[in-house]
Amino acid sequence: MYKWIVTGALTQSDPNRVLSSAFKLRITQRDLATLQEGGWLNDEVINFYLSLIMERCSGEPSRLKVYSFSTFFFPKLRGGGQAGGHAAVRRWTKAVDLFLFDLILVPLHLGVHWAMAVIDFRSKTVKSYDSMVLVLCLFICFLQIQEHIAKKGKELDSAKWTIGSLKACELPQQKNGSDCGVFVCKYADFIAKEKSFTFKQCHMPLFRKLMIWEILHQKLL
Repeated sequence: MYKWIVTGALTQSDPNRVLSSAFKLRITQRDLATLQEGGWLNDEVINFYLSLIMERCSGEPSRLKVYSFSTFFFPKLRGGGQAGGHAAVRRWTKAVDLFLFDLILVPLHLGVHWAMAVIDFRSKTVKSYDSMVLVLCLFICFLQIQEHIAKKGKELDSAKWTIGSLKACELPQQKNGSDCGVFVCKYADFIAKEKSFTFKQCHMPLFRKLMIWEILHQKLL
């Protein structure tokens, strides 16, 4: 039954047909097709999956309080040829107090690569889950300082915070050029569940199929 549902969704004749809709997001057959083996996950799929993680956490009081930014957030913060910084993303945080959460997930779209940064208010750390993007965490740390001034009326004591990147030996490693989006989603999934990373590259084909099911049913397994 599970395989039939996944296969049926991927063989829809209309690529624009909406197959799942929630969180003010819509997933079409074209979006879902990026989860086929070898596909490059797009913004819509990653944003939907991160929204499922937030929903799971908010529905169970015993879980960590987790907030995830959209994949469109970091390019805006970074600037990309235009004015970036806190002023560029102020509207993104207008209705949410980031300091009420345990973890903030920041998906990083870097042109030809997906990565993840995590702000952990419990341990006062900003970590990149990709050795390539440690320097980009400086942008996120700067955002925290500016956001704290805007929301709390005083500066964040940044001296108590550390910025770091997990070593390659601490992270499951991607072995091809197309699975980085799946890795990012599973990093977020395991981090939010406070579980150690027990997956490897060989699990990616299965994860892709499971993610299709989860998005269609709007429920994480």
